[in-house]
This record gives sequence, structure tokens and C-alpha cells, in this order.
Amino acid sequence: MADRLEEPAHAPPHGPRPEPGLLRRAWRRANRYTLAVVTVGFLLLFVGAVMSVILADLTSRFFQWDILFGLFRQPHVLAAMKLSGFTSGVTLALVVLFCVPIGYALSRYRFPGHAVVDTIIDLPIVMPPLAIGVSLLVLFASEPGKWLGDRMDGIGWDRNAAAGIILCQFLLSVPFAIRAAKSAFDGVDGELEGLAMTLGCTRWRAFWRVALPMARGGLLAGCVMAWARAVGLYGPLMVFVGCVRGKSEVLPNTIYLEVSTGGIEVALAVTMVMIALAGVALVAIHGLAGGRRWWGA
Repeated sequence: MADRLEEPAHAPPHGPRPEPGLLRRAWRRANRYTLAVVTVGFLLLFVGAVMSVILADLTSRFFQWDILFGLFRQPHVLAAMKLSGFTSGVTLALVVLFCVPIGYALSRYRFPGHAVVDTIIDLPIVMPPLAIGVSLLVLFASEPGKWLGDRMDGIGWDRNAAAGIILCQFLLSVPFAIRAAKSAFDGVDGELEGLAMTLGCTRWRAFWRVALPMARGGLLAGCVMAWARAVGLYGPLMVFVGCVRGKSEVLPNTIYLEVSTGGIEVALAVTMVMIALAGVALVAIHGLAGGRRWWGA
């Protein structure tokens, strides 16, 4: 009787046991969705922060459409726009002249001190912009700098005007283009150039006909990025060039001068113009980079 009431040693538990594979799949699904929620949450938080700043500008009582359109009738703002356009255009030409050969050399050749040179090129990216302005100021106060300044004055290049602005813009923007050019040439298989040379091309012709066209998108995107950096430069200009209305005033300096004199409405209108320029530059960068779809997966 007692033996009959005694449960077996290996009696199954009450209810059906879930399959181990089912539990594992459920855990993986939950883990995948949790990661998606966390990462997309951070993405939406950042995008929302950026958009809230822009919307705050557009809905502010200081923002007025008539002042925005009236900027194009104010002589000092027009002068700042013209100087910004001229200096950034010259800077862009210099950037193109330097970034293509430097990016190609860093991508294709290995030489003693390659890592050191690569690091030096990146210095203006990580250095505080004000430090670049101070360094230029000290350079032109030294004997070699005075000699260079005299030569610049002799040919009409005033370092306290457009020439100084271009110098600051170039030093702070060209590293971005060089880095983009190196990445673009890294993406071009060097064996294709070798194949072109086996078919009768010279080294120069292989560069012009093979490497340069295939790296064109990355090169153009890097140059647009450098131009946008040059247009928005402010700190080094205030230290090295100064800010004299009608002589060395570019758009970022206009914002500072208007805020310092209580013209917050004009400063905000100029800010919106620069935000629009930045948006156009980003659209150009993404379009030139290729493979970018604005809507859809």
C-alpha cells in the first residue's frame, strides 16, 4: 500500500515543459528588439535635439522674415557675404590643389615617417581653432614671419584682410579634404592602375584615366566639406586677422558684431543663412558620396 502511494523518483513536473529551442529563440528576439529600441532611442534623442534648436530659432520672437530678406539690402552684410564668398572660393581652389596629390601620396606610397606625416596632417583637426590663430600670430611676429609679411605686403596681400582670412581657412579646412581624398584613393584598387600601365598607359595617364575618375565622388565630397568648414570659421580670424567692418568681416564675424551691439534679430537672420548654406553643403556631400537614398530603407 505504501509502495503504491509513493511517487516514482523521476516523475515529470506538473504541466508541459517548454522546448529549449523555443526559449532560446524568444530570448534572441527580445534581445534584438531591445537593442533596436535603445539605439534608435539615442538616434531620435540626438535628431530631436538638433531639430529643436533650429525650430527654436525659427519660432523665436527675434526671428523676422522681413529682416532676413532685408539682409540683402544692408551694405555691411552684403560686404561680409562677398568677402566670405571670395575667401572661401580661393580657399577651395587651394584645397583642391593640395588635397589630391597629398591624398594620393598617403594612399599609394609608404615611406619613412609615413605615420608621423599622417599625424601632422590631422593636427589642425584636433587642435583648438583659437590655438591655430595664436600660432599664426606668433609666427608672423618672428623674424621669418616678418620677412614673409613684408613680401605679402609688397604684392598687395594684406594679412589683416582677405589674405589672412584665406590662410586661416586653408589651414583649418584642408586636412578634412586630405583625409577624404586618402579614403577615396584607398577605395580604388591599385592593381587597376597597374593593369592600365601594362596596356600602354604611363603612370600619369593611369592616374588621370583610372584613379582620379574612380575617386571623384569622395574627392568632391571632401572638398565640399572643406568649403563648409572654411565658410563657418570664426575663432582664428578674430585672433589673427581681427574684425574690421568692411575690411575683414565675414559672416561669422557679422554674427558676433551684431550680438555684441544688441542686434540679435540681424544676428539670428545671418545665422539662418549660414544654417541654410550648411544644409546645402551636406546635401551636396551626401549626394556626391553616392549610394545615399534620402527616403526609404
